[in-house]
Amino acid sequence: MLSDTSAPYIQSLMRLIETQSKETLVKWCIGYAGEHLLPIYEKCYPLDLRPKRALSAAEEWINGIIKLPEAKKLILECHKSAREAENNPAAQAAARAIGQASSTIHSPTHSLGIALYGALAIAYDRLGTQEKWQAYEEYAAGECKKIESSLRTFAFENEPNPAMFMWKGPTINKSNRVNLS
Repeated sequence: MLSDTSAPYIQSLMRLIETQSKETLVKWCIGYAGEHLLPIYEKCYPLDLRPKRALSAAEEWINGIIKLPEAKKLILECHKSAREAENNPAAQAAARAIGQASSTIHSPTHSLGIALYGALAIAYDRLGTQEKWQAYEEYAAGECKKIESSLRTFAFENEPNPAMFMWKGPTINKSNRVNLS
């Protein structure tokens, strides 16, 4: 996980996220994760449908098809898939990003997981797993700029109903889970 929330590229993304509605953030996260992160996970685990089901559940929730408790069960399964992929950093980071993206239905702060996990998933996917941490950070920083650009094309200027945010910053507990709320 990228953990420097004071990095300029993360701060810039956070400021943009703060200007958007929860609905916009959910739709953006689902689309971005489905296009850029799900293929990374599926390349490694083509038969594991849990991340895809989490994205579908978030989409069904935003469209009023299912209730939050039903969606939450499928999203928790995606988080489980990430824990099980501990020997595959690219797939694990992708599943964590997908879980966070899907969890945006619960709290818009989870949308930041697209950058904190997703950019690293892409870096691992492109660079492999033998590089020094600095190489991943540098590559992921460039990806974060692309992520922000993606949201800018999706965002509403002067959004009349921006989501409410109380950033607490990411923290890692002993089980390596990240709290973005």
